Amino acid sequence: MIDPRSHSFTDRHVGPDSAELSRILDVVGVDSLGELAARAVPASILDPATEGVAAGLDTLDEPLTEHEALNALAALADQNTVATSMIGLGYYDTLTPPVLVRNILENPAWYTAYTPYQPEISQGRLEALLNFQTMVGDLTGMEIANSSMLDEGTAAAEAMTLLRRASRSKSSRFVIDTDLFPQTRAIVVTRAEPLGIDIVEADLTQGLPDGEFFGVLAQVPGASGRVVDYSTMIEAAHERGALVAVGADLLALTMLTPPGEMGADACFGTTQRFGVPMGFGGPHAGYLAVHTKHARQLPGRLVGISVDADGDKAYRLALQTREQHIRREKATSNICTAQVLLAVVAAMYASYHGAEGLKAIAQRVHDRAGYLAAGLRAADVEVVHERFFDTVLARVPGRAADVVGQAKAWGVNLRLVDDDHVGVACDEATTEEHLESVLAAFGLPSGVEIAYAPTSFGDRTTAFLQHEAFTKYRTETAMLRYLRALSDKDIALDRSMIPLGSCTMKLNATAEMEPITWPAFARLHPFAPTEDAPGMLKVISDLQDWLVAITGYDAVSLQPNAGSQGEFAGLLAIRNYHLSRGDHHRDTCLIPSSAHGTNAASAVMVGMRVEVVACRENGDVDLDDLRAKIADHAERLAAIMITYPSTHGVYEEEVGEICAAVHDAGGQVYVDGANLNALVGLARPGRFGGDVSHLNLHKTFCIPHGGGGPGVGPIGVREHLAPFLPGHPMAPELGGSGPVSAAPYGSASILPITWMYIKMMGAQGLRRASLTAIASANYIARRLDEYFPVLYTGENGMVAHECILDLRPLTKETGVTVDDVAKRLADYGFHAPTMSFPVAGTLMVEPTESENLDEIDEFCEAMIAIRREIDRVGAGEWPVDDNPLRGAPHTAACLVSDWKHPYSREIAVYPRGKGSDSRPKVWPAVRRIDGARGDRNLVCSCPPIEAFTS
Repeated sequence: MIDPRSHSFTDRHVGPDSAELSRILDVVGVDSLGELAARAVPASILDPATEGVAAGLDTLDEPLTEHEALNALAALADQNTVATSMIGLGYYDTLTPPVLVRNILENPAWYTAYTPYQPEISQGRLEALLNFQTMVGDLTGMEIANSSMLDEGTAAAEAMTLLRRASRSKSSRFVIDTDLFPQTRAIVVTRAEPLGIDIVEADLTQGLPDGEFFGVLAQVPGASGRVVDYSTMIEAAHERGALVAVGADLLALTMLTPPGEMGADACFGTTQRFGVPMGFGGPHAGYLAVHTKHARQLPGRLVGISVDADGDKAYRLALQTREQHIRREKATSNICTAQVLLAVVAAMYASYHGAEGLKAIAQRVHDRAGYLAAGLRAADVEVVHERFFDTVLARVPGRAADVVGQAKAWGVNLRLVDDDHVGVACDEATTEEHLESVLAAFGLPSGVEIAYAPTSFGDRTTAFLQHEAFTKYRTETAMLRYLRALSDKDIALDRSMIPLGSCTMKLNATAEMEPITWPAFARLHPFAPTEDAPGMLKVISDLQDWLVAITGYDAVSLQPNAGSQGEFAGLLAIRNYHLSRGDHHRDTCLIPSSAHGTNAASAVMVGMRVEVVACRENGDVDLDDLRAKIADHAERLAAIMITYPSTHGVYEEEVGEICAAVHDAGGQVYVDGANLNALVGLARPGRFGGDVSHLNLHKTFCIPHGGGGPGVGPIGVREHLAPFLPGHPMAPELGGSGPVSAAPYGSASILPITWMYIKMMGAQGLRRASLTAIASANYIARRLDEYFPVLYTGENGMVAHECILDLRPLTKETGVTVDDVAKRLADYGFHAPTMSFPVAGTLMVEPTESENLDEIDEFCEAMIAIRREIDRVGAGEWPVDDNPLRGAPHTAACLVSDWKHPYSREIAVYPRGKGSDSRPKVWPAVRRIDGARGDRNLVCSCPPIEAFTS
């Protein structure tokens, strides 16, 4: 009988087998992974390991096979109760077309793609995102929308800071309506306080409050369900010098006058009900839209239209407004990701249904709510608001809890507003049977005739979604082919290694991905009673315990739904800790010059002053400068933010001294966990000096990038910071501070991915994965160093899990740029490594543990072949402005045009020869895109940290 464990999941996840690993280690110059750990990782932080299990990880269970883990997770899912959800508050049941489930959510061509910083091989997802932007702009009446936000609550907070940047008012007061969703209100308050913004609450149906204010935030429909025409309020606010943002339900906007036509300056919300399951809170694509005059204030990513080298239409990331606002006191947004996968689903849901289909869904939802209101009146129940879209607020003095309890007994969850009021939200999945149960819970006797005749609702007069993308793909055949055609234009992990340094594009195993569409997880409302979600809460508590063991911290919050939100939450915990001790003066954050731009932005967002610490030529933090900065700011020192291993891909030997120096001065240590893939099972930041870290589950723990999101950025903290972890108004059991995400547990529906990964890998597998990633990175460094010098190494000549290849000397000698090499790699069938980060003119390569030696060697051979091409340019055989690198990438169409290049067509598209090329040919969809038509920042080009120096 075959032992099912003979092929463990770890063997499936880790690319190199034992023979390949031996070859890798031989090139690296070590005999074993244990010796590699001893040489690469500083002894001062390396955890001792017994039989492949590192200290602290012995609490993890023995690993399960894929089927065993799926069965264990299914048992937890079975503990959940998927009640009919009529709670509302921004989360609604939705009917995702199966063609979208199978061909987007369950399709690795979409979920394993990376952020489209290389647009020539990302045209499919860029087009899908442009559709999303078009959809949002059309429905809101705004000209410009970004390509998604993290969720509705954080979109509201971004709208607030956008209005502050755009406003000419000197006031610090910001008015919010009393009828905002409670989670939105709480996030806005959390974000406002460190920035010195004073929140003023007012019932905007009664007019604006007295005094000056820079902005106003309203919502349609409101939390109570009421629908208000805010045109008069907006006009009055403008007359008083204030700007206005309106949160709007996109389904309701198929029937209501859009905020842009009312005169609103910004519009925000969520696209969750456009085919994206509730998933106990996420991930969902939020949105933020503005008029053209505020386009450069818009945070996040924006897709625009350009042309390629042949003059053909091409899409690209435009403006890169995120980078424009990551600087000094203007750094009010630290967004470094989006919700691309969910934005694609929402856009395709709109495409599949079209304007007519969306209006029909909206009318049906409203009719359900109208019928409910009529039934309540027939039961002598007061309906508070006459004008509503999908949510009815019922007044039942003193018996609200009884009504909610009775409905719950019949399988329906309602919203308990207070002792006297119950909220009932209808959605796409609401049936007549659901309404009958609700009305019975309110006391309507059976057999009572309800007088309700569907009537037209709303006052929208402008057309929307008339673009071909929303009129052409109504049949499943058409949609299926459209999605395939788009994905064929992209390079994702299902086609090729994506060797991106800092971004850890590793295997997202099918067994990990399978549970995300299980109804027992996907259909849970985030504010459902806790007794409905014991299985989901066990997944969450398991992950918290496992991450505590892995990181060495004492507590973990899973609420932050992106790395940037984790940074914000972690620094906010540090800030609130200092304030709780009366140390109001501690407001300075030290950040090395090598840091990612989001670090400084996050510090500014929590009200800290940024002081830049110099780095040495080898990339390490300059301890002399650090000590000098600590001395200069000792009384005001709040924290230091360091990335470990460093952004340069090296284990810094002096990390312990860095942490001790800051602690001795009364500061806290934030260890950015972006590079945790080189630490798991080897060293624990909570044990070598960190007080708080955010962890990128979408990097180290296998949640896929999805073309630029979703992500999860939980934070681990030491015990003294635990009271300051994010809380939530709808989850009092969390305690803590204010929320940073709209849902109590963030993007909960994708946490099973990480649960499965850890459950199947076990302690030995996690350590093996980290060491294999390090081994593979050092193998690449050794193989390519003579062709492209490796810029930084540690004391033993080792790199961590990534290496930086220096192209600057070659550029100086030959004129061939890092852009040329990146684009040429597409002709070889590869996605480019990370370009010009953290050092301009370099490539940062990270192979991860998931790539086998054949694929790694293919990449190395491609880079060596490119070096030979560079040499031919340097020798004058090809001119600098017309060679295979400068002409890259090459499309099939360009081959049939008038060929006037000094290199052959075959060299252009089969650079390693047709006979010897073992890789399937990837044909880029477009030639190199013209950056002169917009910003030239086609990659993540955060400003240098020196821009933050006071």
